Amino acid sequence: MATTASPAFDTEMLRRGTEQADASTLLSLYADDAELRVVDHTTQPSHPKVLHGRGEIGAMLEDVCSRDMTHKVEQCVVQGDQLAYTESCEYPDGVRVLASSMITLRDGKIVDHTLLQAWDE
Repeated sequence: MATTASPAFDTEMLRRGTEQADASTLLSLYADDAELRVVDHTTQPSHPKVLHGRGEIGAMLEDVCSRDMTHKVEQCVVQGDQLAYTESCEYPDGVRVLASSMITLRDGKIVDHTLLQAWDE
């Protein structure tokens, strides 16, 4: 009996899209029905920002990627249908941002993404 492996998640595409601030590359990693939850100092755990589908997620990615800042994927681990990674960012004025993501994958695409982020204030 043959088994079919699920498509693998492309971690290099994640790294390239993040570090080159390429919103379209990043959006291609999401399933059509993906959901993204953002928790930070303005959208706290009891009331996170929740984005549904590629349209809403794409708008957020476009906004973030259009900012004058650097992005670097620090760590990235994939195990089965789970992905975790950290990202560090810096604005030209020296303000830093640290983000941590926990992701569920389906068929090599992101379907559920929880993003925790903190920045210098």
